[in-house]
Amino acid sequence: MDNRQAIGSWLSGPRAAAEDMGVDFGYRGQRLGLPERGPGSVAPLGRRFGALFVDWGTCFLIAYGLFAASSQQATSNRALVIFFVLSVLTVGTVGSTPGKRIFGLRVVSESGDRLGFGRAVVRGLLLCLAIPALVWDRDGRGLHDRLARAVQVRI
Repeated sequence: MDNRQAIGSWLSGPRAAAEDMGVDFGYRGQRLGLPERGPGSVAPLGRRFGALFVDWGTCFLIAYGLFAASSQQATSNRALVIFFVLSVLTVGTVGSTPGKRIFGLRVVSESGDRLGFGRAVVRGLLLCLAIPALVWDRDGRGLHDRLARAVQVRI
């Protein structure tokens, strides 16, 4: 047996190597009881990044419009505060930010209910730190979603 098959190549990663050895991971969201496709399934990564881009751009434009006389760094910091407030208020009440709504996504609790204000605050704080959002589990949820016991799903 070739060593590359045994440990997987750097392109395919350890998951592909495990799947080649017969491990069945299932589809993303299966452990959470979500459907594989369609409404209610785990949101794809591309849509989530698109929604984040729209939300961040909107917040940056708001910060720039409100504080046009300030420096670039100050505008970025204020945009982050606006992003946090937008995220907490919209996810905690209606379940999606404007960007998520445009891309057909919603944030719900693991049980499928509305996330709630307290968990939206935890999720928003961790999302603003960025590092937790870059660490994913096998269901495609970021650490910020895991700690808030939330999942992003398609509408």
